[in-house]
Amino acid sequence: MGFRDGDGWVFCQRCNSRHWGVYGAAGLLMVRTDLPEPHVLLQLRAVWTHGGGTWSIPGGALDSHEDPVEAAVREAWEEVGVDVNAVEVKDVFLDDHLNWGYYTVIAHVTGDVLVDEGNYESDAVAWVPIPEVESYPLHAGLANSWPELRPRVTATLG
Repeated sequence: MGFRDGDGWVFCQRCNSRHWGVYGAAGLLMVRTDLPEPHVLLQLRAVWTHGGGTWSIPGGALDSHEDPVEAAVREAWEEVGVDVNAVEVKDVFLDDHLNWGYYTVIAHVTGDVLVDEGNYESDAVAWVPIPEVESYPLHAGLANSWPELRPRVTATLG
């Protein structure tokens, strides 16, 4: 067990579909707090990826040695080049599927934290005002979780 051993599909007992990540998956929902209105970072998933052509947050499979925060921050660095030192974790939300789970790590950042299309899994990134997130064609997982995530994001803002 160890480095990068989490890649693989799991058949979900709750929704009868496949999910990526043998040990679950995690993503980083970055909230930019230095603008007049808070924005979140969305990533346009490359067309060849699972749910490609939709907007989501940087994320991916947990490895056996990682906790959800470690995995989410690692994935954000790999996928959009975020400076991990600029991330202040505020909350963690679990979308529990019985034998699999997706952890959304909500974190505050100040400034654009130099994000870009860090690797081949991203076609674009955008800072989006919170009220506009639903207007994007979202990845199914984020679309399903957003009604629970939005109030949690807002609560972190004080």
